[in-house]
Amino acid sequence: MPIKIPNELPASKTLRDENIFVMNETRAITQDIRPLNILVLNLMPTKIETETQLARLLGNTPIQVELELMQMKNHRSKNVSQEHMLKFYQTFDAFKHRYFDGMVITGAPLEHLEFEEVEYWDELCEIMEWSKTHVHSTFHICWGAQAGLYYHYGIPKKTMDHKLFGVFPHRVVRKSSILFRGFDDTFMVPHSRHTYNAREDIDKCPYLKILADSQEAGVYALATEGCRQIFITGHSEYDPRTLEKEYLRDKKKGLPIEVPKNYYPNDDDSKNPMVTWRSGANLLYSNWLNFIVYQDTPYDIHAIEPFQKIKIQK
Repeated sequence: MPIKIPNELPASKTLRDENIFVMNETRAITQDIRPLNILVLNLMPTKIETETQLARLLGNTPIQVELELMQMKNHRSKNVSQEHMLKFYQTFDAFKHRYFDGMVITGAPLEHLEFEEVEYWDELCEIMEWSKTHVHSTFHICWGAQAGLYYHYGIPKKTMDHKLFGVFPHRVVRKSSILFRGFDDTFMVPHSRHTYNAREDIDKCPYLKILADSQEAGVYALATEGCRQIFITGHSEYDPRTLEKEYLRDKKKGLPIEVPKNYYPNDDDSKNPMVTWRSGANLLYSNWLNFIVYQDTPYDIHAIEPFQKIKIQK
C-alpha cells in the first residue's frame, strides 16, 4: 500500500521517480481504509531532505500511511522557504487535540547546547508529554532520542573526544525484539554526532531495554516494554550522499573533519560512497509500522491507552 502525502510536497516527485507508490490526497479519500496516522516532528534544518528520507522508508510497507508534518512554534527555519513551511507544516496547536498511531521526532544539530538552552525546549517537552497520551508509539532519532531519554528518564548526554562519523557495524542484543525481526547478525548504520548516552546510565533505568548496539558506535536502539517509546541513536534514514554533504561542508569551512569511516571504498573520498545500510533501514521502519504500530494500535484511534512505565526484566 502507498504512503499518503500532500499532493505538492517535493518528496512526492522524488519518491515516484524511485517507483515508491505514493497516493495523493484526492485518491486517498475515496478508499474505505483507515490508514496509519503518522506525525513527523521535523527538527532538522534540511527539512525537504528529511521529509523525503522518512517518507521513503514509511512508504515502503504494505500498509497505507498518512503522513503529517509538524514544526516548532518558537523556531523559524532558515534553510527552507517560509512558503514551504506554511504550506506543508503546522504547529502543535493544530495537533494537540488529535491522536496518532505513530510519531517520529527527528534529530537536530543542537548537541553543543544543554537541553534547557534550546530555544524551543519547553515546547518540545510539552509535545513529548502529550505523546504519552495521544500517540501509540513514538520513534525518536539521534538528538531527538537524546532529548527524549533526558526528558522522560533523566539520562544525560555526554560529549565525545572526537566526532562519531561514518557507517558502523551493529548487532542485535535482544534477539526477541520484534523491532529487529529478520535482521542479519551484523547490520550497518550511519552516525554523525559529538555526543552519546552512556551504557551505565541506561542500565540504571529499570524501564528501558537495549535492543541493539555497536562496539564502535555504542548503544544504538533502546525501547520501553511494548515499544511505546523507541530511541534510535543513528541515522538509518540517511540518503547515500547525506554523510558526504556533511563531510564536504565542514571540509570547505576548514573545520576539523575526518573522512567518514566505512563510507567510501578504502576510505577514498574521490570514489562514490558505498550504501551498506539501506536494507536494514527499510526493515527497521517496516517492523515498527507493521508489528508495533499496526498490530497493536486500536482501530478506534481515540482509544489509545496512556503510556505507563513498566519495569523490564534485564
